[in-house]
Amino acid sequence: MKIYREARPSVLFTEKIFIRTQNPVLKSPQDIDFKDGKLGIRENLARVKDRIEKAAIKAGRDPQTVRLVVVSKTVEIERIQEAIHAGVNILGENYVQEARDKIDKLGHTVEWHFIGHLQTNKAKYAVDLFDVIHSIDRVDLAQEIDRIAVKKGKTIPALIQVNISGEESKHGIDRDGLIRLISEITRLKNIMPRGLMTMPPYYDDPEMARPYFQLLRNLKEEMNERFKGDINLEELSMGMSNDFEIAIEEGATLVRIGTAIFGERQRV
Repeated sequence: MKIYREARPSVLFTEKIFIRTQNPVLKSPQDIDFKDGKLGIRENLARVKDRIEKAAIKAGRDPQTVRLVVVSKTVEIERIQEAIHAGVNILGENYVQEARDKIDKLGHTVEWHFIGHLQTNKAKYAVDLFDVIHSIDRVDLAQEIDRIAVKKGKTIPALIQVNISGEESKHGIDRDGLIRLISEITRLKNIMPRGLMTMPPYYDDPEMARPYFQLLRNLKEEMNERFKGDINLEELSMGMSNDFEIAIEEGATLVRIGTAIFGERQRV
């Protein structure tokens, strides 16, 4: 029997100051060039799953607590089908219209997660199309999703997007906005808050993303305590192709990976 422990933080983060401990750093990415096109989707997927498992075990976690969301934006239908045949069971899309075309062709043989910025006027389509929405970031959007879900008799699992880095180029809310948003969501009946999502700044050294991941985990714990009895945030959607191993060490339950599986995507 394997005994797993909870992942312990290796960075102390207070506002904008963080202190590194002397814990060893997991090197990432591995010695794999996902841009050269030499490896196929099946091989890339197998390597990513292996890295997820190793990162979870290194952190003392059960690998089954980490789910892979394969990011398929701008990827052709045929290549997505290849990924599904290779064992992908969750696909993440950033754009409603693009996703609608794909879902019409591929159906719901897999889970579809919306991971991009969602405009309020597209909420009705998102409620129809997606199994999970990762990017709730304002009260009016939550209210609109709930209103539509009530009409359709659906309950929508959702994650709240937090802008941990404070970058103007990124969507999401800050801590105070998070408290206000959760306060409102607890009054809604057909939207189910499941966790938090973030995107840290991009760094060549993925270790530099660690404090952002740790802060999101701390926020999840703080919100669960503050709203005890009203919500139970379990999910942390964080970590992408360049930094997902660090995210897993810091508690990620959903990692969003596209480039490491499909290679460099085509620009639209």
